[in-house]
Amino acid sequence: MAHPQQASFDREPMMDDYEAGELAVRFEDEEPEDVLEWAFDRFGEEKFALISSFQAEAMVLIDMAWRINDKVRVITVDTGRLPQETFDLIDKVRDEYGLAVEVVAPKSRMVEKMVNRHGPNLFYRDVDLRLLCCHIRKVLPLTSVLTDLDAWATGLRRGQWATRGNIRKIDIDHDHGGLVKINPLADWSEEAVWEYIKEHDVPYHALYDRGYTSI
Repeated sequence: MAHPQQASFDREPMMDDYEAGELAVRFEDEEPEDVLEWAFDRFGEEKFALISSFQAEAMVLIDMAWRINDKVRVITVDTGRLPQETFDLIDKVRDEYGLAVEVVAPKSRMVEKMVNRHGPNLFYRDVDLRLLCCHIRKVLPLTSVLTDLDAWATGLRRGQWATRGNIRKIDIDHDHGGLVKINPLADWSEEAVWEYIKEHDVPYHALYDRGYTSI
């Protein structure tokens, strides 16, 4: 099944793989705050952003980054299928941190066409339809945001999945035109994430208290 074409990145990569590798080695044993401070210094507060789904790791990054620069950009994709608890947390982040969370949505015409053809719950039916739904509701909106950035940060950790075991704290995102992708929590454990949340009284997603392990 063909997917709609992604936005193009017509520009030179922000750094080459060699420099990214050197930086990854340099910051491997550094604290996440050091990585974030470097990112602000290197890219500025307009061209660097946290892309957040408001999982526990994302909330830790928001708190850390805000303490370094209270104008940090926080961007999220509203896929149209988010639980109310996510919107409640977005409002709490806006209120408690004074941040203007940027919410990006998929193109309504594309969603309408997809739903009319395959139904609203197409992602339950087979893998191809699940990928199509993800592409339209999440991948394309995210790509449209990344075209205006030089670097983005995520809360990915090596311990989350076996496929993430080689995540570097600083890397090149070749899928998005050579942006710099920053993973400050790459070497953190789940326990460390929740210890930080408790120590700093960081707001977190209400679904965790209802037994959800992933948001």
